[in-house]
Amino acid sequence: MNTEKGKIENPTMLLFSIFYITVGIVEVGYFAIENSVAPAHIPVLGILSLITAYYIFKMKKKALPLVLGLFVTGITFGVTTLSNSITLQTFGGAIPFHITLIAYMIILSIASAYIVAKREKFN
Repeated sequence: MNTEKGKIENPTMLLFSIFYITVGIVEVGYFAIENSVAPAHIPVLGILSLITAYYIFKMKKKALPLVLGLFVTGITFGVTTLSNSITLQTFGGAIPFHITLIAYMIILSIASAYIVAKREKFN
């Protein structure tokens, strides 16, 4: 990225950075609102997502292990939460939640694959 001229060389990295920022804010915000029922790992994932977004935006090599770690934990979190919700919940109001979790896992997979494929551009 070329921030000196105000021009971003790779808008895809900016989009993925925004994705990680959004996920981080949602996870930390959810924990702040529902801290009595929210699992303790939610804000940790949120904070790691925010840190990862920063390193992706700055194109630092430190982003790569964070991206891979968040991929593994994010997919695990998404799959277990989705299967738990489908198995234990019988109300129809969970459909938007399920769609959101599936979209999260798909975008997380795409972002991780793209960032790992472009790893040589990180400094």
